[in-house]
Amino acid sequence: MRDVALHLLDGSLRSLSMLRDGHFAGPGPASGEYADVVRYLNGLNTSWVSAGQRLSPAVLTWLLELVGPAYNDFLASLDPAAPATFAVAWAGEAESTNQFHVAREYTEKWHHQQQIRQAVGQEAPLFSPELYRPFLATCLQALPYHYRAVVAPEGTAVRFRVTGEGGDTWFLLRAEGGWVLGQNYEGGPVAAAVELPGQVAWRLFTNSLPPMKPPPA
Repeated sequence: MRDVALHLLDGSLRSLSMLRDGHFAGPGPASGEYADVVRYLNGLNTSWVSAGQRLSPAVLTWLLELVGPAYNDFLASLDPAAPATFAVAWAGEAESTNQFHVAREYTEKWHHQQQIRQAVGQEAPLFSPELYRPFLATCLQALPYHYRAVVAPEGTAVRFRVTGEGGDTWFLLRAEGGWVLGQNYEGGPVAAAVELPGQVAWRLFTNSLPPMKPPPA
């Protein structure tokens, strides 16, 4: 839990330093390729968490409470339609709007807070519709990109449903130019359907499901 809390603090501080104050310390990733970006961010996180072991739990909590309002105020000050400094690479975008950037930041804060809540058995509050549904809707924006190589006749639909209080239903539609995500579909039977419990969906979308155990011999 401590390392996750440190990661949350690092994300807020780096956002304020780079995006609000224009302070970019040191070289960035080797390239804009997704693998290089992930490798770069993992390195930053590792060095920060290592240094953060010097902080007491009380100091760490105090810093999170101090930085949080400034971070929120900065995000609220952004023009939603303006280009974001960093594109949402996991959705296949070379350029994103601030609206999508803020949504990405929301998924980051949501899932790391839920990891902490999971450790202490207090997950229920984040599964409410007003908090969970925006997380799901943002994560699912990656589907058209990840389905880009899937060939299907125009009009083909795949239904994705997350059950539970904060769940909902989305449709991935094959259009002329590629796959399109939406929530309204009246075209008849779907070609495939995926249904996930709400308690599982967020862990799948954040690569935090435990490895499957092999079947008994």
